[in-house]
Amino acid sequence: MRCHILPPYLLARLTEVEEDEVVQTAQRTLEHDQGFRLRRETFTERGRGDHRPLLPGAPPQAGEALRRPPTPTAPAPAPTTVAVRREIHDAQGTTTLPGELVRAEGAPATDDVSATEAYDGLGDTWTLYHSAFGRDSLDGKGLLLVATVHYDQRYDNAFWDGEQMVFGDGDGTYFTRFTAAKDVIGHELTHGVTQFTAGLTYVAQSGALNESVSDCFGSMVKQQALGQDVTQADWLIGQGLFTDRVQGVALRSMKAPGTAYDDPHLGKDPQPADMDGYDDLPHDQAHDNGGVHTNSGIPNRAFYLACTGIGGNSWEGAGPVWYDVLTGGRLAKDAQFADFARLTVEAAGARFGAGSREESAVQEAWTTVKVLT
Repeated sequence: MRCHILPPYLLARLTEVEEDEVVQTAQRTLEHDQGFRLRRETFTERGRGDHRPLLPGAPPQAGEALRRPPTPTAPAPAPTTVAVRREIHDAQGTTTLPGELVRAEGAPATDDVSATEAYDGLGDTWTLYHSAFGRDSLDGKGLLLVATVHYDQRYDNAFWDGEQMVFGDGDGTYFTRFTAAKDVIGHELTHGVTQFTAGLTYVAQSGALNESVSDCFGSMVKQQALGQDVTQADWLIGQGLFTDRVQGVALRSMKAPGTAYDDPHLGKDPQPADMDGYDDLPHDQAHDNGGVHTNSGIPNRAFYLACTGIGGNSWEGAGPVWYDVLTGGRLAKDAQFADFARLTVEAAGARFGAGSREESAVQEAWTTVKVLT
């Protein structure tokens, strides 16, 4: 499964601009991404050495990234200490993954800004999960974190492909390099955590929850790395991805969904802030699998409200509650917003005490966005 940070409706808008090079880039990115969306599945746990097609028996598709076949090796010894393990590769403008290894764990930084940003972002994400939730990497078992930079030519996206992170350099006109936003790295890697835990189906409300959970933990990655509490955080997702040409501040606003951008070329941020604005779209790729990047604004705002209602650091208040639900085994793959909301209220009561300020803040957050009454 590929989970992309840029929703298809933004790329579709770029196919309508006047710059031919931008149009061609957006069309190529859309065609590339949609080829994988057609084969999207809910992942069960997969090891890095498993390079089977996404659908049983499906042959490789045109444009699909080529991977090195697994090389038989002796099992690696179990690590004696818990520590982050990272590899940064360079695709050098191709779609071959993972590409040339340019920085292994502990190696000095190179002069490649994208490689440095990817390395640091992977580390910050690992640190959040380990320090706040006691989790060792995405699978809880010390999974090697792999990222590829400089993917394709002017590629307008970043994604988690079920095994690794991949970053494009952007078209340079509307989008800059996709390693520039630390929360985007945390967002995409969290799709890996969801893959290894709840496995939320990527369609309609469960798909919007999948996207929202990634925004929540991506925001916590940035906040912890910057040393920000809930009042200091900007609650923006993807700040730094737009060039100066775009009239907007980020891809999404968790605090105020629908206000992140309003641009003559990209359009207006379509995210609703509560259930009154829920967009019940067809469940197909033309409509972003039922609006998973659009309707995620509702649970995003609930998380923001819960965090600010509790106060302090997000990863010490509402963050552990969301983590308990994601990893607790009670969240159905096809969970709806109300299912997730009720479980978070229960989890807040279990963690902080029935009738606690934390439980009340979570309940009030979901009531404010009109998921619970």
